Amino acid sequence: PEETVTSSFASFIHGVQPKHLSKAVCYRSKRMILDSIGVGLVGSRTHVFNTALQYCRELYSSAAVSSVYGKPGVKLSPTLAAFTNGVATHSMDFDDTWHPATHPSGAVLPALLAASQMLPPSTKPSGLDFLLAFNVGVEVQGRLMHFSSEAHNIPKRFHPPSVVGTMGSAAATAKLLSLSPAQCTHALGIAASFAGAPMANAATQAKPLHMGNATRLGLEAALLAARGMEANPFILDDIPGCSGFSAFYSVYEPKPLTVPSDHHEFLLEKQDIAFKRFPAHLGMHWVVDAALSVRNLFINYAGSFSPSLIRTIVLKVPVSKYINRPSPSSEHEARHSFQFNACAALLDGEVGLSSFTENSIHRQELRELLDKVVVEHPEDNVANFDKMYGEVALLLHSGDVLTGKCDTFYGHWRNPLSRESLLKKFQSNASYVLSDEKIDAIIATVDNLENLSDSSQL
Repeated sequence: PEETVTSSFASFIHGVQPKHLSKAVCYRSKRMILDSIGVGLVGSRTHVFNTALQYCRELYSSAAVSSVYGKPGVKLSPTLAAFTNGVATHSMDFDDTWHPATHPSGAVLPALLAASQMLPPSTKPSGLDFLLAFNVGVEVQGRLMHFSSEAHNIPKRFHPPSVVGTMGSAAATAKLLSLSPAQCTHALGIAASFAGAPMANAATQAKPLHMGNATRLGLEAALLAARGMEANPFILDDIPGCSGFSAFYSVYEPKPLTVPSDHHEFLLEKQDIAFKRFPAHLGMHWVVDAALSVRNLFINYAGSFSPSLIRTIVLKVPVSKYINRPSPSSEHEARHSFQFNACAALLDGEVGLSSFTENSIHRQELRELLDKVVVEHPEDNVANFDKMYGEVALLLHSGDVLTGKCDTFYGHWRNPLSRESLLKKFQSNASYVLSDEKIDAIIATVDNLENLSDSSQL
C-alpha cells in the first residue's frame, strides 16, 4: 500500500539502527540525557513532585475501594474504576448525546461513583449532593461548548467528551469534594492539561478510551487540586498569544458563568438530551428511521422486502468524513457508517445489539446492499445534530422511486423517549449482568436519589 506520513514514521522507528548515529548526534544527545537526569533529581525536592508522588501512592495503592460495572466483587482504585467504567459507558457508542455535540453523562457519572465510594463514612455525600455534582459536571460541559460555534457542528478535530468531558468530570468531582473556589479553579486548569483526543480514532477500539480518560483524568484533576496542585487560573479566558482551553477551538468566545443567587437555570432545562435506541453514532439514528420508513413503503409496494428489485440506494446525509464509511469491516466502523446502518435497517427491519456482530456485518446479502449505496450531501443538510436530516431513496429497476425521510428520530431531544421506552432500554441492557431484582433496585434508587442519605449505595 502507498506510504503515508504515519507509516513512514512507523518504518523509521522499526528500521533505524545504532550505526545510523553520528558522533555529533551521540555527543549532543548524551549531554541532553545527563542534564535531564539532573533536572529530575533536583525536581524530586519540589512541592509539586511530592504532591504527585503522594497522590500516586495513595490512589494507586492496593486499597481498592471503587466498584466496576458488571463485575460484582471487583474493586479498583477510584481513578482506575472511573476509567474502566468510562470505557464501558462508551464501548458501544450507546450513551446519551447532547447539543452542542458531546456525550455528557459518561464523562461525569463514573467519576462521581468512584469518588463517592472513596470518601470515608463520616463524609459520604448524600444522594442530593451527588445529583447536584452531576448537574454541575453537565452544566460546565454545556457552557464550554457554547464558547465556540465550531462545537455546534459534528466534530472534525477533537472528540468532544475528551475535551469538555474532562472539564466536566473535574468540575463535578470538585463539587462533590467541596473544594474551595481556588481549588476548583486549579482543578479546571489541571483538567485542561489532561484534555483532548483526535477524531481520527473514532470508529476504533481507542474511541472508548476517550471517555475513560475524560472521567478518570477529570477526577484526578480534582484530587490533585484538593492536595494543593496549582494551574493557570485564567485557563478558560481568551488571552491573546497564549492559548488555554481555547486551544481546542478555532473560534473561541468565552462567557462568564454567573454565580447563582436564588435561582440558576441549568442548560439542561433549555436543552434536553438524546437517548439512543440502538448502539451506534447518533447520526445513524436519522438514517435508520428513514430506512425503516421506506422499507415499509417497499413492503406495501412489493409485498415483501426483495433486494433484487432495488437498483440503487441513495442516502442524503450531511458531510461528515468519519461516519461516511462505504464498507465497514469491524463493529466500531459499522457503528460509524451511514451506509451500514441504513442497509441493516432495510434488510432486517431493525437495528440492535446483534446488528454489530461479526457475522451480521459480513453477511453476503448485506454486502450486496452496500454495493448499491450512493451518498449525496444536499446543501440544506448540515452537519449539526439539531438541524440535520436523513433521507433514504430506493431506485427500483422498474423505474419507480420510494423515499423515506427523518427530520427528528424517536429519542432526539425534540422527540424524547418515554419513561416506558427508557426503562425498557435500561432493563434490556442491565439484564446482561443483573437479576430482575437488582435491576428494579437500581431503578428505585435512582428514582429516589435526592432522598438517599449515602450516595455510595448507588
